[in-house]
Amino acid sequence: MTGERAVPGSGAARAHAGDARRRQAKDEARRERRLRWITPAGYHTIRSLARTWRIRVVHREPVDALRASGAPLAFAFWHGQMLPLLFQHRDEGVAILISSHRDGEIITRIAHRFGYRSVRGSTSRGGGRALLGLVRELEAGGEVAVTPDGPRGPAEKFAPGALIAAQRANAWIVPVAAVADHAWRLKSWDRFLVPKPFARVTVAYGEPTQVLATTARDAELEAGRFEALLADAAARARDAAGA
Repeated sequence: MTGERAVPGSGAARAHAGDARRRQAKDEARRERRLRWITPAGYHTIRSLARTWRIRVVHREPVDALRASGAPLAFAFWHGQMLPLLFQHRDEGVAILISSHRDGEIITRIAHRFGYRSVRGSTSRGGGRALLGLVRELEAGGEVAVTPDGPRGPAEKFAPGALIAAQRANAWIVPVAAVADHAWRLKSWDRFLVPKPFARVTVAYGEPTQVLATTARDAELEAGRFEALLADAAARARDAAGA
């Protein structure tokens, strides 16, 4: 007789379940092996490239003043500018929000090597766990970094998650932008910026700003204001770079 079905609880069903678990374990082991060689390779490649950049920092004084006061703050920058800013703020203990997607695990491990901590999830998709993680970091007086148009866009549109977290924790949002005189742009939704070797990279900070709203719903309505602040930071970086 062919086409026999496994009856739940039968020996055949248990065998099928066991096969599925073994396949899953093999897949996880393969992913872990892949991560073990991709992580150090990615870290050393980025570090070697970034050490050739000539970085100029503009208007950092307000950020230093906030840090000296112990105020909680969230650095906000567009996803496409993540690479030079990841290097700029290395070894400062900042907690960075990274997608829970499988590719996010690679970014997380590389970020940890650069001295970051991580909060996993995506507030743009209503991720309660990610939002709670950001609020906890900020309420503890910590610093976080978010890409409000990440992880998948639309590009340069400020999703409300960071605004809600900052409103709940009474934290400051610091707009940050980076430009480079010579760079590659990936053919991705965010036109990811990769400064070329020995590029001049200009990092500019905008004015630290707090969310004015008193409720999470009203905080979402301030997205346009913070998009404008990020645009101002980008203009400051371009002006300083002479672009």
